[in-house]
Amino acid sequence: MTFADRHAVLAAGYGDQPDPEDPARVLAMPLVLHIPKADPPARSALLAAAASATVALCLDPRVDAQDDDGVPGPWRADYLAWTRARIRKVARRARGAQWSATADVDGVTADVDGAQARAFVPVAVGDLDPRVKKLQIGGTDLPDDEPGAPEAGKPVFWLDARLGMTVGKAAAQVGHAAMILAGAMTVDEARAWADDGFRCSVRGADEDTWRGLLQRVSRGDAIAVRDAGFTEVAPGSTTVVGTRSA
Repeated sequence: MTFADRHAVLAAGYGDQPDPEDPARVLAMPLVLHIPKADPPARSALLAAAASATVALCLDPRVDAQDDDGVPGPWRADYLAWTRARIRKVARRARGAQWSATADVDGVTADVDGAQARAFVPVAVGDLDPRVKKLQIGGTDLPDDEPGAPEAGKPVFWLDARLGMTVGKAAAQVGHAAMILAGAMTVDEARAWADDGFRCSVRGADEDTWRGLLQRVSRGDAIAVRDAGFTEVAPGSTTVVGTRSA
């Protein structure tokens, strides 16, 4: 399987299979955010790391149908089952030994300016690895920072600042956006982004900026994430707009 084949899975978009009756069988991609107590990262950098880690896992060779010897990739079945269902992510936070322990769980780590996040192979929530399951979903947030202008020539994920999402919720949303944006790119554009380590920026958008971004979405010049409303925001809320560059 080639990069183009992996990209085609993202380009096909979300699945629509109904949720299983047993909530423990619902599929989700776990995300873990490294938030040390003594020296926490900048919120914008941590969210960019979450976006990068998510799309990196989706385009990792281990989700391939097979390698050169005809052996299916080890993440293939779980990944495809997740993309065919409703795309869900659950973000947790870790520090110290907790963070180190998750390094042995199948996934991909991204580092953006010293901020680190890991995306793990999607799994039924009832089967979540204990090293990840023990981590807290809430209880820690990060203040908004002032990172300046987005990095030129790199994708940007704009959050609707009026929604006031927690860092965990925002991490899941920019992860969704990274998948959608990669799928909307051409194969060559997505490959170039991969070669650049999926470098990106995350910024908050005020009301005027947000209005302009929604206009870009309506013109087909940007992508948008509309949330199902399971947590924090109302169903149908547009949470993130992704652009190919600043």
